[in-house]
Amino acid sequence: MSDQQPEQPEQPEPVTGRRRLRAALLRPTRGQVAVAVLLALLSFATVTQMRTAESDDTYAGYRQQDLVNVLAGLAEATRRARSEVTRLEETRDELVSDTSNQRAAAEQARQEADTLGILAGLVPVRGPGIRITVTEVTGFVEPDTMLDMIQSLRIAGAEAIQLNGQVRLVAQSAFSQGVGGVEVDGTLLTSPYVIDVIGPTTALSGAMSIVQGGPRVELQAGGADVEITELQELDIESVREPVDPEYAQPGDGQ
Repeated sequence: MSDQQPEQPEQPEPVTGRRRLRAALLRPTRGQVAVAVLLALLSFATVTQMRTAESDDTYAGYRQQDLVNVLAGLAEATRRARSEVTRLEETRDELVSDTSNQRAAAEQARQEADTLGILAGLVPVRGPGIRITVTEVTGFVEPDTMLDMIQSLRIAGAEAIQLNGQVRLVAQSAFSQGVGGVEVDGTLLTSPYVIDVIGPTTALSGAMSIVQGGPRVELQAGGADVEITELQELDIESVREPVDPEYAQPGDGQ
């Protein structure tokens, strides 16, 4: 007979309270989950109610006079806040008004500078006008005849005048006889003379075409051919260098 003993089956470990608790924590049942949620909600509600009660009891121990003083302080703080809001709104309105006034003044100054720049011939300009081409045929154009034509154009409303694309005429421009042509502000110009004029087209053409004593008639009588072209848009590119006045000074406005 063999001395070998048969193996005994392993006995299951006894179920203790600790094992049951561990199993419940690792694999909770639906009922346990529901109970946990209800307990959490109950705890949150209890804490919230306690905090609310504490907040509501903040002034519970105050005397009537103390409460009156608190309300008076709150009213004074509200009054000061409203006064500060009103002051800030007034300051804002003043700043907006000052900004608008500054913008208006800057815009007016810019417009005045543009106008003075055009009149002084300091900037290129564009606009409607006429182009006059004077070609010497049987005679020479005299400086006085040229000056008379320019004066007639200015009276008719010319705002900018350019000769031969080189000379920008201004109030101080001067005409003199040159060798083979007319000298304007120190620049010798020769035929054909091209005069670009920006201004009211109809009035400028009318001023040139006066039948008796007009610039066109006078130029033709001196042996020149005159051609006038009306243009909806004309560019004058020549400009003058600014010159500081030697004698004239701004007045005091009185």
